[in-house]
Amino acid sequence: MKRYILQRVLAIFPILIGISFFAFFLINSSPSDPAEVALRVNETVATPEAIATMRRELGLDKPFLLRYGTWLLDSLQGDFGNSYITKQPVLNEMNKAFPATLALASLSLFITMGVSMFFGIWCAVHEGSVGDKIVRGFIFVGTAMPSFWAGLLIMWLFAVKFDLFPTSGMDGFHSIILPAVTLSLTFISTYIRLIRNTMIQNRQENYVLYAKVRGLKEKTITRHIFKNSLQASLTALGMSIPKLIAGTVIVENIFAWPGIGRLCVTAIFNRDFPIIEAYIVMMAVLFVVCNLIMDIVCALLDPRIRQGE
Repeated sequence: MKRYILQRVLAIFPILIGISFFAFFLINSSPSDPAEVALRVNETVATPEAIATMRRELGLDKPFLLRYGTWLLDSLQGDFGNSYITKQPVLNEMNKAFPATLALASLSLFITMGVSMFFGIWCAVHEGSVGDKIVRGFIFVGTAMPSFWAGLLIMWLFAVKFDLFPTSGMDGFHSIILPAVTLSLTFISTYIRLIRNTMIQNRQENYVLYAKVRGLKEKTITRHIFKNSLQASLTALGMSIPKLIAGTVIVENIFAWPGIGRLCVTAIFNRDFPIIEAYIVMMAVLFVVCNLIMDIVCALLDPRIRQGE
């Protein structure tokens, strides 16, 4: 197990370096001159002399690889530079917005796992029933409906029509419910289908037949089937956690939620390149680390994985 964990940890470093290089290259390949952008967003006349001075201040007069190496070393120390708009350190700006996004993603994950496990197990146990077909119909609709459209419908129904929740902003627990439900809809549909299909497949395995021959109760058999179906769900969960955080970009802008997704969209409109670069790197780290954690959990549950089978 130690050897497996070491191999997986060592494998993430070249991935993160490759992603950081690609992100830095794309941002610096933009047709907009960062020095000119930094001047214009602060309502300064972008004269050639001012642009040249700003390029020296931002270090843009240095070779590309040297700038990337400097940025990478500074990023490893938590220094992503300063925002072009506020002139504040990027890390401070992201630290202000991240708690709101984390609260939204956590509640969405809680809703997703609770609803998905309940209906996934119920549909697998009652395969082919009327209720199973109805739930599968809702799954189809939930998967096909874009999150921004679902968010607008939910806002119209529960905030405008029935006036049960606020339409936007961050003001108490009531204000987080609608964006959390909107964010979790797509994931609920995916997990219900995944849990249901995996349990139905495992129900055809020989160990289920042996359990029935031994006279085990149906609840006990279902519990074993669910446990053996967790591997696929855990693997998907490892990718869903960062997807929840990254997916808040649309939902936060619909509900005016002051999170990191809204901060990134504002940075894109303002050409605030340091924040965009930091956001890409942060999402990459989340994806890689969450995937690593779930791989280790799956290896603990299934010895075949850590043995390379």
